[in-house]
Amino acid sequence: MELLRSSFLPNTPFFTDPSPSQPPINLHTPKFNFRACIDTNTPTLPNPQPHLAFTAKKASDFANSYRAQPTAEVSHCISLLRVRGNHVADCRQVHALALKSNAFEVNSWVGNKLAMLYSKNYELLDYAQKLFDEMPERTVPTYAALIRAYCRYEQWEDLFVVFGLMVEEGMVPDMYVVPTLLKACALTKIVGIGRMIHGFVIRKEMDLDVYVGNSLIDFYANCGDLGFAVSVFGAMRERDVVSWTTLVSAYMNEGLCEEAMEVFRSMKGNGVKRDLISWNALVSGFALNGEIDLALQYLEAMKEEGLRPRVNSWNGVISGCIQNEYFEDALDAFYNMLCFPEEPNFVTIASILPACAGLKDLILGRAIHGFILKRQLCDNTHVEGSLIGMYSKCGSKDYAEKVFSMTETKSIGMWNEMIAAYVNSGETEKGIELLRVMHHHGLKPDVVSYNTILAGHARNGQKNEAYELLHELVRMDLKPNIVSFNVLISGFQQFGLSFEALKLFWTMQSPCDGCFADFVLPESIQLNSITVAGALAACADLKLLSQGKEIHGYTLRCGFERNVYISSALVDMYSKCLDIDSATEVFRKTEDRNTICWNSMIAGHVNNMQLNLALEHFCDMLEEGVEPSSITLMILLLTCGNMTALRFGRALHGYIIKTQLDESDSTLASALVGMYAKCGSIKEAKSVFDFEVKRDAFLWNAMLSAYSTNGMLNNALALVGEMELVGVVPEI
Repeated sequence: MELLRSSFLPNTPFFTDPSPSQPPINLHTPKFNFRACIDTNTPTLPNPQPHLAFTAKKASDFANSYRAQPTAEVSHCISLLRVRGNHVADCRQVHALALKSNAFEVNSWVGNKLAMLYSKNYELLDYAQKLFDEMPERTVPTYAALIRAYCRYEQWEDLFVVFGLMVEEGMVPDMYVVPTLLKACALTKIVGIGRMIHGFVIRKEMDLDVYVGNSLIDFYANCGDLGFAVSVFGAMRERDVVSWTTLVSAYMNEGLCEEAMEVFRSMKGNGVKRDLISWNALVSGFALNGEIDLALQYLEAMKEEGLRPRVNSWNGVISGCIQNEYFEDALDAFYNMLCFPEEPNFVTIASILPACAGLKDLILGRAIHGFILKRQLCDNTHVEGSLIGMYSKCGSKDYAEKVFSMTETKSIGMWNEMIAAYVNSGETEKGIELLRVMHHHGLKPDVVSYNTILAGHARNGQKNEAYELLHELVRMDLKPNIVSFNVLISGFQQFGLSFEALKLFWTMQSPCDGCFADFVLPESIQLNSITVAGALAACADLKLLSQGKEIHGYTLRCGFERNVYISSALVDMYSKCLDIDSATEVFRKTEDRNTICWNSMIAGHVNNMQLNLALEHFCDMLEEGVEPSSITLMILLLTCGNMTALRFGRALHGYIIKTQLDESDSTLASALVGMYAKCGSIKEAKSVFDFEVKRDAFLWNAMLSAYSTNGMLNNALALVGEMELVGVVPEI
């Protein structure tokens, strides 16, 4: 990381010879002026379906339609389309000629061909939509072209509308349309429609086609059904490198690295040549699962097969580091990528900026901003959104606002980043104001926009405002999702409205008995681990052991107890409800215990006045190779102070210095001062205080408290004078 930091200075090689990059396509979802009905029990998409102006016609309705005799002008249109069949530049001129000669009525091929050509260009997609809407007779290739276009530009609502029309008109999707439909179902997690398509594929024996089979594996893997993905793979008569690679990714997505590695090795044994994409799937999978060393090891290993890591290879490593919050590792990978050398792209930059945000390193973030300006990598909505997020999380909201205001074409994601910047800085009202501005600019906020503000209201304890916004979300034809309720439950609990959080938790399972009208929550919603953890925290706050046990039973029935965060929440709940035996039992049954789980158990012993056991558990934690966090040390320092265990406290201080664990964290320094003061070693407390360069109000007041509790009135008065000089208000 230090090498990266030193490299991002003026006149370094990385700033020279900027690589040219094409500006991205501006992805704005245009209005589709028709609607088809697809009757499924699957979850609705994030945004409402567009509206249809007519009922779809059956294919047989066109059989006896009037056909005029072709004229010379019509023949000319057909000739132009055949000659320029792969070019879209002259589409509008041919379109005008076709309208003038009534070619659409004379020969339906003209309209279908034009619609297909329009669909290849995002800027002409509106023309394709309008032409498709007015077309008297449509063909399967036209449907396929439009469906592919909507998939390419991620306009899922319009895609499924067109698919619905296709079904209503009696058109049968072919093996070229099916993979696109399955990809859409995979990316939107619409399992019901995907399963129906699978049934259709089996009836039509399309599963014999390797491309359809690969799409089915990818669909089930993305929807979290690994069993079906493996089953489809096993049933395939023909497999190619994509089939094997997709299965590797499926195992990696489920955290099954060994199984993924076994599939990867089997490729060679089955005579399948592993290509760059296969290696990238393995490398990014290891990184995604936090195995950064293995990811880098196989990044080197691919060279032995004559493959050179490309930008996507490095992006996989960087993205995995970011998702696991290994920010310094991400920056090291970025530096190594530049030295390799490999030119970064938009994805690289959008991925690396969150590392600066996570470390709150504004200087490095600004340096990378300058780097991407020189490399002309800023003209991308994802990069600009990451810049806004980086500046806001580094405490520079002004810079975030500047990036936002200077961006000409703002995506919904950018608006959401700016809303989040205001909400996270405590300016929820400005976030709401920005939401209204979105409406003024003709942009419809999505569920993420509303969820961000819901989180702000909940964290501020604004219960009524939160529920009003939830009703507004529904009036906007949006559907609250699990995140909507999770941010409310966790926000209420953190503010102290634990009873309200618990009430909302029960309402999610029995909407009729709750506080919402049917149109807000018409049916119970599937809970996830975050929901359950929030409810358990509320039970812990309220000391509701009986309700906590009920939720524990629910976690057992749903298999949530395997989740280490749920186990940690259960340990915390039982400990705070003074049932330390149950807490210990849950802790012992937990596999792959992480720092959070150990912290919960150690804090549980402290809460139940079992201070010796708390210290013993810390030693066990180190023996198991689990690295303690600053929170672990703060809990233990408080314990040492209460026990006047000066010797153990000194050992902890030595551990902090040796491991350099948040040594610059003034909160940890305050805990050390407090521990030494309670143990009567005011000299060592003063030494910690003097050593800290950055002293916040907590550290000043911790030292003041140390003097007061040890009867050193003159020293306390002198410190108060120093505090007044630096503008810190004494709290004693």
